Amino acid sequence: MKKVFAFVMAACMAATMFVGCAPKKGNEEASTVIKVGTSGPLTGGNAMYGNAVANGLKLAFEEINAKGGLKFEVNAQDDEGDTEKAVNAYKNLKDWGMQIMAGPTTSGAAAATAAECAADRVFMMTPSASDVSVIAAGDNVFQICFTDPNQGVGSAQYIAEHNLGTAIGVIYDSSNPYSAGIYEKFQEKAEELGLNVVAVEAFTEDNKADLTTQVTKCQSAGCDLVFLPIYAAEATQVLTYADKIGYTPKFFGCDGLDGILAVEGFDPALAEGVMLLTPFDATATDEKTQNFVKNYTDKFGIAPNQFAADAYDVAYVIAAACEAGKVTPEMSAEEVCTILMEQVLSMSFDGITGEGMQWSEDGAVSKEPKAVKIENGVYVGIE
Repeated sequence: MKKVFAFVMAACMAATMFVGCAPKKGNEEASTVIKVGTSGPLTGGNAMYGNAVANGLKLAFEEINAKGGLKFEVNAQDDEGDTEKAVNAYKNLKDWGMQIMAGPTTSGAAAATAAECAADRVFMMTPSASDVSVIAAGDNVFQICFTDPNQGVGSAQYIAEHNLGTAIGVIYDSSNPYSAGIYEKFQEKAEELGLNVVAVEAFTEDNKADLTTQVTKCQSAGCDLVFLPIYAAEATQVLTYADKIGYTPKFFGCDGLDGILAVEGFDPALAEGVMLLTPFDATATDEKTQNFVKNYTDKFGIAPNQFAADAYDVAYVIAAACEAGKVTPEMSAEEVCTILMEQVLSMSFDGITGEGMQWSEDGAVSKEPKAVKIENGVYVGIE
């Protein structure tokens, strides 16, 4: 029988990159707290994602600690989105005494870390690494975000159902597992649905500093909708250049665009009308979401994006599974892993990124995406 966990999530937050959420009393620390590690790009062009994940985790665990019962401590490492640095970050976390991995943030880094977690039997749930290779690494690796195939399929379906474009262009990063994975499934579904894809323009890590050619080719092909399964930093280049040349198609993206309004140096007015699929709508009126948004914004001076929200939910999933499975701080990472696997596979979880979330044996989550549109500088839910 499914165990149903529903949470009323209060609002208080942790503020630093490395947060000890429980009191430290010398050597007692290891026996009084459960240690949760994460890694992501805390510096560099994609730092908005890694910091959002770290902050979402710390916020949730501070709330959980304040309620009494099990205590958790979070250690966030900077892996810069790099696979080698992610493995080094994982080793640092293991040396620290990590019992649970709540990350990494990006797909390439997470795939490398997942292999380590699978070998060491460390339970891993990533908030945001959506490539299927991540959960393929082992039966103890889970996602709370949508998989890339689901995002690609869902985007094609939404565009078709709402007749958003008659001539569609795609600009994607062929060197990035996240972007390439979404594009592949989008293209397959677009063909199945009869969408008219007239331009597919790729770029790579080596040439992503200038995307003018890709934008110009979409314009020349007459694209009235451009699909952007890319990260926000690259998307700002597309939008900026499109505005410069007077090109005004609809733009549609996935969760990687969440946070585009906060990209340094970007004029957020240029994102007006951009649509994206995401599990999180910051304008939702339910109490859990509004409490989360208010307190996150009050503390960090910026509204939370989907990465922060998914991380927040990951923390509550971990806490619920630990409580139900009677996890104690003295347990080894392998012992904790065995318990959390059993608990997560049998739970139904209500969070701020979805209700009735459940996980399959392959580590993928089942939940519904939300479509949002940027209007007057804020994300607004759309049908």
